[in-house]
Amino acid sequence: MESTPSTAGTASASLASLWDEVSGTQPDPDLWVVVAALVAALAVVVPHGPWRLSRNAITIAHEGGHGLVALLTGRTLTGIRLHSDTSGLTVSRGKPHGIGMILTAAAGYTAPPLLGLGGAALLGAGRVTLLLWLATALLIAMLVMIRNAYGALTVLVTGGTFMLVSWLAGPQVQAAFAYAVVWFLLLGGVRPAFELQAKRARGGAGDSDADQLSRLTHVPAGLWFFLFHAVSLCSLTGGGRWLLGL
Repeated sequence: MESTPSTAGTASASLASLWDEVSGTQPDPDLWVVVAALVAALAVVVPHGPWRLSRNAITIAHEGGHGLVALLTGRTLTGIRLHSDTSGLTVSRGKPHGIGMILTAAAGYTAPPLLGLGGAALLGAGRVTLLLWLATALLIAMLVMIRNAYGALTVLVTGGTFMLVSWLAGPQVQAAFAYAVVWFLLLGGVRPAFELQAKRARGGAGDSDADQLSRLTHVPAGLWFFLFHAVSLCSLTGGGRWLLGL
């Protein structure tokens, strides 16, 4: 069927309007909304019970970081698995050594705080809608590479939540949700490296990302933990300042 000029013009105008909405800026929320989002994020990161569930979202970011950097460094991403104990596995093909493998291994624990930092920069610039759409797009792209049912369900639920908020919620709800998500990534990005370090001190997690990096670079695992902590804490500090408008 051939479209008429009026139909084509309407479609073009709709696309232009949609792009303006996504790429445009939104007003900053009231400070109490930002603080309430911070409190909500703390409530699901600090207590052990909620953290056992919310950590699944950090695992999505962790494994997504491995996968994205694997692709960017020329490796072949073959699949990602997410497990109900909040562990995960990203498998890629390529040279078992070299800078690509090192960057891929280092991307896991640094991905959540760096995503939080990037999100804080977008929110600081008033790009609430753009942040929500970018997050949805990344989750959809990740879903293609998921290779187990639990992982697919987790990503579907997370992506569906972002999509519903993006399409159906009003500006204030979108802003509150976006700020809560970014606070969660910044705060939740700090805890996993400390948990892993404590587990290794008890004799567990002998094949962690830090141990793999140590074997790849001949640098002690403790220095890689220092990198993980430095990235997460600096991201929390810088991102927190952006979110609070300091």
